[in-house]
Amino acid sequence: MGKMTVLSLLGLGLAFFRDPWSSYQTRFNVFREVEPVELPNCNFVKGIEAGSEDLEILSNGLVFVSSGLKYPGLKSFEHDKPGKILLIDLNEEDPTVLELRIIGSKFDLSSFNPHGISTFTDEDNTVYLLVVNHPDFKSTVELFKFQEEEKSLLHLKTIRHKLLPNMNDIVAVGPEHFYATNDHYFLDPFLKSWELYLGLAWSNVVYYSPNEVQMVADGYDFANGINISPDGKYVYVAELMAHKIHVYEKHANWTLTPLKHLDFNTLVDNISVDPVTGDLWVGCHPNGKKIFFYDPKNPPPSEVLRIQDILSEEPKVTVVYAENGTVLQGSTVASVYKGKLLIGTVFHKALYCEL
Repeated sequence: MGKMTVLSLLGLGLAFFRDPWSSYQTRFNVFREVEPVELPNCNFVKGIEAGSEDLEILSNGLVFVSSGLKYPGLKSFEHDKPGKILLIDLNEEDPTVLELRIIGSKFDLSSFNPHGISTFTDEDNTVYLLVVNHPDFKSTVELFKFQEEEKSLLHLKTIRHKLLPNMNDIVAVGPEHFYATNDHYFLDPFLKSWELYLGLAWSNVVYYSPNEVQMVADGYDFANGINISPDGKYVYVAELMAHKIHVYEKHANWTLTPLKHLDFNTLVDNISVDPVTGDLWVGCHPNGKKIFFYDPKNPPPSEVLRIQDILSEEPKVTVVYAENGTVLQGSTVASVYKGKLLIGTVFHKALYCEL
């Protein structure tokens, strides 16, 4: 597969071209219309106007938000500005955002382009924030230490690896240990676009540590969100274009064994896990065509799923929020804290609702 040429890539797409429109319609869910599901007392989070693609809520109610993503083929309302990490305190009655100052002489703020994020809290309560970054549309993981009193992030190191060429999301299992999804196989933008269009299921999940890096799962049609169960025994992976969430058993050597998958009528993006109940909260794109081909007159809708008892034979899936894009465009992530739901988007606003 490493020696694929453009001709062989196109050759693999012959099956697709026999009925290209049908495959496109299915994967992008082009005819999906949203039946509204409303929540009481929803308000925009003040200060978020250009995306909240991923978010992580700490046990004390502080939230890290990844904002300002520039991703090939997706809309950006701040294409000329670097991205940023925002902080929200959900203990406030009317939460607002604060941009966290980034400290580190070797870190290039001008090319900061944050995507998926994850936190790890050490035994001494030190909070590490791991951020997928796309400087100049490459892929790195930036490791920060959160300095709560100073409201800043101390940059500790940049992680690069040949097995991490197209990272999307990340889940930390240590200060420098994580699982990450690569959402494409190819690096070349032209081949990437064909990979997406043809539905080549070549993306993967990689485990990284300073001493060992290994691919632990592959064969995805756009691997996206990833997270882990509260007990650390299971890993969840969202396969965006196949509308699936995969469940894996995690082993002591960090390898993964597939257990099951769930199918949905929506494009599943980031996965948050309730630390108490173990429920999955998923930000979704009901209509993929509208998120990849942005039209302000017909904006991309938003949808949030809650999955209870995912390991059981009959998990309970609930549409908690759904909206056609007139309020919230392109939801990517959702997470809960004390009866409130926080919903983030690729390039739009963030919404805070009572459940």
